Amino acid sequence: MAIANKVIHNPVTGQTIRFQKTSKDTQGALLEMESRFDPFSKEPPPHYHPFQTEHFIIQEGRIYVRINGTVKELVKGEKLEIAPNTIHSMWNPYTKKAKVTWRVQPAMNTEYLLETGMGLAANGRVGKKGAPGFLQSILILKHYKDVYRLAKPSYSLQRILTIIFSPVARLAGYKPVYKEYLD
Repeated sequence: MAIANKVIHNPVTGQTIRFQKTSKDTQGALLEMESRFDPFSKEPPPHYHPFQTEHFIIQEGRIYVRINGTVKELVKGEKLEIAPNTIHSMWNPYTKKAKVTWRVQPAMNTEYLLETGMGLAANGRVGKKGAPGFLQSILILKHYKDVYRLAKPSYSLQRILTIIFSPVARLAGYKPVYKEYLD
């Protein structure tokens, strides 16, 4: 469970998150975090949030942001707001660390998605790019569909794939949520 000052880390992508205010702290209004990006961190899959707005402030260093296919550099002091349904990704292609404050509104269950994804990575259960395999991803996409959707394939196809492959994923022993990552 996310609590203030809990730190989670993805050793594959090079991103670390420290929770500042959780859903519980704000009665679901927002999730506030500090995110650090190691030098040459990996770009996550382009994605979007159907019902949430994200706010970022660059505290240290520089980062790249891909928004609807266009890459933009952000530097210390710059702010960025990403509206719901805007396809995006963020990473640090530079030699120095970057730090970003990050707010998600409303919080919904985003903290559990982040804890799950980073927990899987910390336990070596992701691929070279930091993403879980197909069957694990199917369950994550289905369970967190209100807070996270991949840019590709289309959401309609994602829904069909999750319906077809969720039973297979569960039979193979995968879960959408792992209690050990939420502790």
